[in-house]
Amino acid sequence: MQQVTLNVQGMSCGSCVNKIEGNVGKLNGVESVKVQLSEGKVDVSFNESLIDLGEIKDAIKDTGYEVKEEPTEEPGCSCCN
Repeated sequence: MQQVTLNVQGMSCGSCVNKIEGNVGKLNGVESVKVQLSEGKVDVSFNESLIDLGEIKDAIKDTGYEVKEEPTEEPGCSCCN
Protein backbone atom coordinates (compact mmCIF):
# COMPACT_ATOMS: atom_id res chain seq x y z
CA MET A 1 0.00 0.00 0.00
CA GLN A 2 1.29 3.43 -0.94
CA GLN A 3 0.19 6.75 0.53
CA VAL A 4 0.75 10.09 -1.19
CA THR A 5 -0.35 13.66 -0.66
CA LEU A 6 -1.11 15.57 -3.85
CA ASN A 7 -1.23 19.35 -4.14
CA VAL A 8 -4.45 20.21 -5.97
CA GLN A 9 -5.54 23.66 -7.14
CA GLY A 10 -9.04 24.84 -7.90
CA MET A 11 -10.90 23.34 -4.94
CA SER A 12 -13.11 25.87 -3.18
CA CYS A 13 -16.09 24.18 -1.52
CA GLY A 14 -17.67 21.00 -0.23
CA SER A 15 -18.87 20.10 -3.71
CA CYS A 16 -15.23 20.07 -4.89
CA VAL A 17 -14.38 17.72 -2.04
CA ASN A 18 -17.27 15.39 -2.91
CA LYS A 19 -16.34 15.30 -6.60
CA ILE A 20 -12.71 14.42 -5.97
CA GLU A 21 -13.37 11.93 -3.19
CA GLY A 22 -16.13 10.30 -5.26
CA ASN A 23 -14.25 10.06 -8.55
CA VAL A 24 -10.90 8.98 -7.12
CA GLY A 25 -12.48 6.73 -4.48
CA LYS A 26 -14.26 4.61 -7.08
CA LEU A 27 -11.04 3.74 -8.92
CA ASN A 28 -9.99 0.11 -8.64
CA GLY A 29 -7.02 -0.09 -6.26
CA VAL A 30 -7.72 3.12 -4.33
CA GLU A 31 -8.19 2.32 -0.65
CA SER A 32 -8.94 5.80 0.68
CA VAL A 33 -9.15 9.44 -0.40
CA LYS A 34 -9.26 12.39 1.96
CA VAL A 35 -9.39 15.98 0.71
CA GLN A 36 -7.93 18.70 2.93
CA LEU A 37 -9.77 21.65 1.40
CA SER A 38 -8.11 24.41 3.44
CA GLU A 39 -4.65 23.00 2.67
CA GLY A 40 -5.33 22.33 -1.02
CA LYS A 41 -4.19 18.74 -0.59
CA VAL A 42 -5.55 15.30 -1.35
CA ASP A 43 -4.31 12.28 0.63
CA VAL A 44 -4.61 9.02 -1.30
CA SER A 45 -3.84 5.46 -0.17
CA PHE A 46 -3.70 2.96 -3.00
CA ASN A 47 -2.46 -0.47 -4.04
CA GLU A 48 0.33 0.26 -6.53
CA SER A 49 -0.03 -3.19 -8.09
CA LEU A 50 -3.62 -2.33 -9.17
CA ILE A 51 -3.34 1.37 -10.08
CA ASP A 52 -0.54 3.84 -10.64
CA LEU A 53 -0.25 7.42 -9.49
CA GLY A 54 -0.69 8.76 -13.02
CA GLU A 55 -4.18 7.28 -13.22
CA ILE A 56 -5.11 8.95 -9.92
CA LYS A 57 -3.79 12.32 -11.12
CA ASP A 58 -5.69 11.91 -14.39
CA ALA A 59 -8.93 11.25 -12.48
CA ILE A 60 -8.43 14.49 -10.52
CA LYS A 61 -7.65 16.42 -13.71
CA ASP A 62 -10.69 14.91 -15.45
CA THR A 63 -12.82 16.21 -12.57
CA GLY A 64 -11.63 19.73 -13.41
CA TYR A 65 -8.79 20.39 -10.98
CA GLU A 66 -5.07 20.88 -11.43
CA VAL A 67 -2.48 18.66 -9.74
CA LYS A 68 0.64 20.70 -8.97
CA GLU A 69 4.23 19.49 -8.53
CA GLU A 70 5.20 16.06 -7.28
CA PRO A 71 3.40 14.37 -4.40
CA THR A 72 4.95 14.14 -0.97
CA GLU A 73 5.35 10.67 0.49
CA GLU A 74 4.75 11.89 4.02
CA PRO A 75 2.91 15.07 4.93
CA GLY A 76 5.08 17.42 6.91
CA CYS A 77 5.63 21.00 7.93
CA SER A 78 7.14 22.98 5.05
CA CYS A 79 8.86 25.47 7.36
CA CYS A 80 10.74 22.71 9.21
CA ASN A 81 12.05 20.75 6.23
